Amino acid sequence: MKQKYILFMLFAVLSVKGISQNNYAVAPIPFQPFSGTLSPLSTQDDLYSAVINLPFDFDFYGISYNQLLISTNGYIDFRTNLAGQYSPWPFSGQIPSAGFAVKNSILGCYEDLNNSNQTGSLTYGIYGTQPNRKFVVYFNNQPHFQGTPTQTTSFQMILSEGNNSVDVQMINRIPTTNWQAGRGVIGLINLSGTEGIAPPGRNTGSWTASQEAWRFYRPNYYPNYSFVRCGDMTTGIQFFNLAVAAGDLNSSSSGVTFHETMVDAQTNVNAIANTASYSNVTNPQTIYANINGLVKPVVLSVVDCNIDFDTDNAASEIEDVNGDSNLANDDTDFDGIPNYLDNDDDGDLVLTNLEYVFANKNNVTQGAIILRDTDSDGIPNYLDNDDDGDNVLTFLEDYNRDGNPSNDDTNTNGSPDYLDFGVALGVTPITLTNDAIKLYPNPTSNVLNISNNSENVNAAIEIYSINGTQVKSLKATETLTTISVADLQTGVYFVKVTLDNQVGNYKFIKN
Repeated sequence: MKQKYILFMLFAVLSVKGISQNNYAVAPIPFQPFSGTLSPLSTQDDLYSAVINLPFDFDFYGISYNQLLISTNGYIDFRTNLAGQYSPWPFSGQIPSAGFAVKNSILGCYEDLNNSNQTGSLTYGIYGTQPNRKFVVYFNNQPHFQGTPTQTTSFQMILSEGNNSVDVQMINRIPTTNWQAGRGVIGLINLSGTEGIAPPGRNTGSWTASQEAWRFYRPNYYPNYSFVRCGDMTTGIQFFNLAVAAGDLNSSSSGVTFHETMVDAQTNVNAIANTASYSNVTNPQTIYANINGLVKPVVLSVVDCNIDFDTDNAASEIEDVNGDSNLANDDTDFDGIPNYLDNDDDGDLVLTNLEYVFANKNNVTQGAIILRDTDSDGIPNYLDNDDDGDNVLTFLEDYNRDGNPSNDDTNTNGSPDYLDFGVALGVTPITLTNDAIKLYPNPTSNVLNISNNSENVNAAIEIYSINGTQVKSLKATETLTTISVADLQTGVYFVKVTLDNQVGNYKFIKN
């Protein structure tokens, strides 16, 4: 366990480092490139495209854009004044850097590409429906300058409406080491070059990649509070319980009032009276919350839950995990994308549509659906980042490191390792017996009780979010410890209990 725990915490540190440099973080996601019809662009060497209009506003480093350029050297650039001009190919040094060759850009895979003979293709387009559209740019089979026919790069850059996240689906890259030392970089860089972020091992350098994917997102960054409800799209009108928003905006729900205009919110007059059942008049509609003097827009939206927005086979209405009627505040893996828009709800690199299935044993019933729960912990696999209960997170059971835990079967018994309790490479078995520690209630909204039935009442208790961040830590000297979890976000959490040299790991759901 020690070896794997260090790897997990290393990734967490890398993510936190990204946040400290700017308001973006980066995390691995399932490899799932877009497949569909896109419009072609010129592949002339070292060239910026003409200005391309976005059908939605996209926030990049705090600035909203509705236009962009595409460079034939593998990146998107928001500096539209460079349209049709030369796109620089020589660069060195890692991002962030004020001296970096390009700025204000999404670097899908920035390198010196040369497809002037049109061996590969460069295409772009829009798919999906408002307000969940995607803008995708596809570099397919792009040769490198001075490269051999086998030294090519294929990848996609995908921009998401609403949450302003960026996905890079890296299909393959074989660097040309005899030119520019094989340099390539995946990442983001701001207008001044002083802020930037790259995935581990993908900053400027000579690296090879195949079938991997990364998401750049902004943890806890939302200029507006979003309240999304299922409803009849004939009228687009629905009742909203604004107490849900008040609780999210201020954990005590006190000092929060709602207003139909910004001016009223700023002066804290004409507060909405029927907060328990406020009806929107347009879809979407923006109202305003005054949170003890701080004004924040609140966007009320009604969506057709007959649509599976993330095509993950889990019905959109069911993805309201905490059952509070707001689809937008359920984010099990804390990646900044609500579950109803996320095709990997638990962030374990196994797509939800592969985990949200019927099973013949160890089941959890959700409505009329019987779901697989491999480790019988009460958390269905599609919301569980440790499906077999061996205390190795599923994404760490990708032992062949190809970004897909589903194809790892190290003991060749026909069951993937992430579903096989008997496979936990490099892990020391847990020494605490199953009945030594009990957690209840589970799920819980306000408090978590930890009952210590062992002979030693001196315990160290640590609670971690699903992405490895420690959210609580305390020493306990009683047989029953009660911990307030009301301040935690909805989702799955891991509890580590240490008694002398014995360690137990447990899970609970905060709803």
